[in-house]
Amino acid sequence: MSTGDFNYTPTKDHTYDAIVIGSGISGGWAAKELCEGGLKTLILERGKNVVHLKDYPTATKNPWDFKHHTELPLKVKEENPVVSKCYAFEESTEHFFVKDKEHPYIQEKPFDWIRGYQVGGKSLLWARQTQRWSKYDFEGPARDNYAVDWPIRYDDLAPWYSHVELFAGISGNHDGLDTLPDSEFLPPWEMNAVEKVIQKRIMENYKDRHVIIGRCAHLTKPKEIHLEQGRGQCQARNLCQRGCPFGGYFSSNSSTLPTANKTGNLTILPDSVVHSIIYDDKKGKATGVRVINAHTKETTEYYAKIIFVNAAALNTNLILLNSTSARFPNGLGNDNGLMGKFIAFQNYRGSLTAKMEGYEDSYYYGRRPTAVMMPNFRNVHKQETDFLRGYMVFYTATRPGWGHHTEGPQIGADYKNNLTEPGPWSIYMMMQGETIPKETNHVYLSKDQKDAWGIPLLTVSVDYDENDEKLFKDFLVQGAEMLEKAGCKDISPNDNHWPPGLDIHEVGGVRMGKDPKTSLLNQWNQLHACPNVFVTDGACMTSTGVQNPSLTFMALTARAANHAIEEFKKGSFS
Repeated sequence: MSTGDFNYTPTKDHTYDAIVIGSGISGGWAAKELCEGGLKTLILERGKNVVHLKDYPTATKNPWDFKHHTELPLKVKEENPVVSKCYAFEESTEHFFVKDKEHPYIQEKPFDWIRGYQVGGKSLLWARQTQRWSKYDFEGPARDNYAVDWPIRYDDLAPWYSHVELFAGISGNHDGLDTLPDSEFLPPWEMNAVEKVIQKRIMENYKDRHVIIGRCAHLTKPKEIHLEQGRGQCQARNLCQRGCPFGGYFSSNSSTLPTANKTGNLTILPDSVVHSIIYDDKKGKATGVRVINAHTKETTEYYAKIIFVNAAALNTNLILLNSTSARFPNGLGNDNGLMGKFIAFQNYRGSLTAKMEGYEDSYYYGRRPTAVMMPNFRNVHKQETDFLRGYMVFYTATRPGWGHHTEGPQIGADYKNNLTEPGPWSIYMMMQGETIPKETNHVYLSKDQKDAWGIPLLTVSVDYDENDEKLFKDFLVQGAEMLEKAGCKDISPNDNHWPPGLDIHEVGGVRMGKDPKTSLLNQWNQLHACPNVFVTDGACMTSTGVQNPSLTFMALTARAANHAIEEFKKGSFS
């Protein structure tokens, strides 16, 4: 069986050792670990099949090969007011996104829910930024008295960070910061000349602010473990959301799923919309998953001793809330009524633009897939401001490409000659802020509206609060001050007025914790009240740090899956 030749034929009795719901970043890792542990594993994916290399139809196209040169027609934007706001949704990528009418939801408050329903999920579309959490992130809720205490600490997850990093391939520099621990790195990308100047000047003026090159899941120099996966070096094309034919960035399609498939233990069923998890009141455990065929609407049940729910945060909440039984009338494992509550996200509202004079003899090559970044410097070691938590800062310095010319007559020889020169240096700086999980930020099932498969629509009620406003305003002040001290001119602050959701970093609703009265999952990501069901995607998060979340999802998943394998072999789930 080749890595692209997946098994799509279910067993005759529809029974497996493990079922994984979802094939994105966390679902792919669950499948890889479970299959390598010897468990016959079924992946249920509600979207279409996407096979690495074969199903990337736009990966090598030029802009002029598209009818609208990659721009979206007005009609598409009008029909998709939510997903068309996403930075990655364009003519070359729209086939990997869920259109607004394909799976509606109810916005009790404005929320832009961005989804990718296909084998690989949003791992084909993510921005690929990967940073570890620090001890301060895991200790934060207990120290600052919000959410609930995490049942694990950094040291519990550190070896699993290493485990997934070595396999996925993470580029970055060894910076030695306790606020952002180093990963297992491939060679870093390089800052350009102006970014280095800004780095130097900021760090000279602020001893607690460390400017470093971004860390991302790109193979700058593949190692044997990556070549064995059939992956190659990142070409710095920055066309990643089309699917990478080189396997230069990490995705389920190019990495974890083919690896799981090599074991002979994997079965994938695309077009399988999960209705609910089946709970057996007599056995006192979950026994399977109820599935609706996306096209025929036919219902089928599949059975397993272990179930991993990795449908992405809000869909995982939806599935568990819809998994009702005599034992769990309000959703599987939802004895305390907290499922769907304490949703968090990341605050992206603030940005600044500026100009940098000079450096006209410098340019850069390729399209680097990461920005320059600064770990959080607010409220790290103790509470210092009138708001809780903090934010990361990202910035880039660019020159408008060859052909930039906006002044004077746009005709004649001088105009033509000017088109061959790049424009002046521009700076873009943005925030990525932590939000505080609150019970009022929640999702729940509609009582009277259902989707095309007869499943209740998800109602989303998530919003900013006063803490978010204070944090956002602090970034604008501090960002402008840093750019000014770095020598930048024409500094302009901006509030994009995004509603929550466009960050695509929503988490929570099925949070981990020590106490079953105040949390849904234990330290191994098992439902307290139904231990053979694991949740390891964003829904499991007790809080959200300022870091991009996907690396933590991967590490939590690998850790939980290996615990599940150990318990399975002990007979704990029989």
